[in-house]
Amino acid sequence: MILRPDKNLKDIYEITPQMLKDMGIKAILLDLDSTTMQSKTGVFTRETLEWFEQFKKDFYMAIVTNNHKQEYIEKVNLGAPCKVYWGAHKPLPKTLKTIIKGLFMDSKSVVVVGDRPLTDILAGKLAGTKTILVGSINKHENILVKFVRFIERLTICPF
Repeated sequence: MILRPDKNLKDIYEITPQMLKDMGIKAILLDLDSTTMQSKTGVFTRETLEWFEQFKKDFYMAIVTNNHKQEYIEKVNLGAPCKVYWGAHKPLPKTLKTIIKGLFMDSKSVVVVGDRPLTDILAGKLAGTKTILVGSINKHENILVKFVRFIERLTICPF
């Protein structure tokens, strides 16, 4: 099934460098909101920045977001631990494919990490990468957002 991720984890903190090395990964393309920071805050937590640090030595890392609001992206860039690509139009794979081509890597050595099957995971699959679906980094999301996430995940784990 095209929406089934290669791994389905609680959050990004369950991803380890060794796990990615075992998968043959050389580059990590991560979603922004709800994956690497609480949605619409524009600020990375110290825990997340420390998580990024453990990967920098061995992996190319970038954030790929659909967000296109200039002021927000400028705020994100002030504290971003890696390059940020914005206005990606996921699930369309064009931005991911452009990044991968620029890295001169095989798409199978790249992993897309995100919290949404219908955008992040689908874009990664369409770009030919490996994928990791993670839960939201925000443990205090409102009930409507939690419900939408539950419904969306039914697309990857049908009854």
